[in-house]
Amino acid sequence: MTQNIIFPRYMEDTDLELVRLKLAFPSELSPSKLAAPTPLLPPPPASSSSSFLLQQFFLPTSLPLVPPPPLPHSSSHPSTANSRPTRRKRAGPTRPSRTRNLPMNILRQGKSPTVPAPYPWATTERAKVRSLKDLLSGGIDKIKGDVQCKRCDREYQIEYDLLEKFHEVDAFFIENMDNFHDRAPPGWMCPKLPNCRICGQNNCVKPVLDKKRSINWLFLFLGQMLGCCRLAQLKYFCKHTKHHRTGAKDRVLFLTYVGLRKQLQS
Repeated sequence: MTQNIIFPRYMEDTDLELVRLKLAFPSELSPSKLAAPTPLLPPPPASSSSSFLLQQFFLPTSLPLVPPPPLPHSSSHPSTANSRPTRRKRAGPTRPSRTRNLPMNILRQGKSPTVPAPYPWATTERAKVRSLKDLLSGGIDKIKGDVQCKRCDREYQIEYDLLEKFHEVDAFFIENMDNFHDRAPPGWMCPKLPNCRICGQNNCVKPVLDKKRSINWLFLFLGQMLGCCRLAQLKYFCKHTKHHRTGAKDRVLFLTYVGLRKQLQS
């Protein structure tokens, strides 16, 4: 039923129309609708798990709860950023490992591996001397060598006692074995020369060195004057005794002392 509403006389026609429209179509924000209580969600059951709580309050209800994928293990799956690219191995036969051989004694054309023994204590092989046992059994206990004074230019011979001088060099070798480091000490590199018995000058008598094959190796060894040899002469000794002959002079000189000491002890 429609109620008859009496409007005041002072209201105009337009105002009356507006009032009728408001009464025919009430506003959505009416007090009746604002006062209507909102329905509450039913409380979760007491036996619900933690996954239900996470799904209800933190995750959308439309998406299922999926556990995260397991992380890759660092040892089985190394990082590609830190890993280096590996080279591909070429297919084919593998080369055998090479071993370092001793230098070969290669003689020039026309050269003989044997020469006439230049001294009684030398052998017919190049750069090789007889052993102590062989020399003492043959009655050789004195070693002589030609020397020349650098002051008066006079030449003469010096004689060494074989056993006395050998024990002197051998004792020095054993005493300083840990300090050599495969190199000759300064006392062998710049040896102290004998004094001249003619002019009386000190440290001025040098050994006479002619051809390589006629070098008096045993005399230089006993007098510790192998340092007077040139590098090419020391390499000649190492070449024919099958020693490594490349390197500085102190290394080649050390190998020369070691080689002669071994020959005398053989």
